[in-house]
Amino acid sequence: MGGWFRKEIKTVNDLSGLKFRVGGVAGMVLSKLGVVPQQIPPGDIYPALEKGTIDAAEWIGPYDDEKLGFLKVAPYYYYPGWWEGCANGFLYINSAKWAELPKVYQSMVTTACAQAAGDLTAKYDARNAQAIKRLVAAGAQLRPFSTDILDAAYKATTELFAELSGKNGRFKKLYDSMIAFRNEQIQWDQVCEVTYDSYMVRRLRSS
Repeated sequence: MGGWFRKEIKTVNDLSGLKFRVGGVAGMVLSKLGVVPQQIPPGDIYPALEKGTIDAAEWIGPYDDEKLGFLKVAPYYYYPGWWEGCANGFLYINSAKWAELPKVYQSMVTTACAQAAGDLTAKYDARNAQAIKRLVAAGAQLRPFSTDILDAAYKATTELFAELSGKNGRFKKLYDSMIAFRNEQIQWDQVCEVTYDSYMVRRLRSS
């Protein structure tokens, strides 16, 4: 999700000077649009929103956000969280040490990681669907980011990644590989996933 806001955000101009609890690459991109990124520990987000020290906060998604009670102090819940299309976990292992492990141990670690990744996605898919209904019933105002905001964010992201690619060869290699994969996957998604999902949404809305 895109985060909880104390006021509606309708245009790119509304982002100017906005104090937003958001970090990482998202903060770097949004700063190009006038946002003032804030780094605040989880326990301090609610009081900061309540006091108006910050104007908005991004955390994770409905299931986790619900626990922190942001709805009480920032009723506008925006989507999509374009900076993180899907949450996932990562395990980093020294390649030399990894090579020393017996093949059966490597297989065990790989299998455990695959299980954890699948479990994470499945549980969030199920629990977020339930949590978003509870949040809306409790008064959360769901709002999509406008196309203008998404276009501006996309442009700023592309510019940032071009800048980083020009400074860091390793980043460029990873980024180029990721974009090539993404573009291919989007074509496939349009054939199957998007078509199916769009049809099912229409059916459910008409029933």
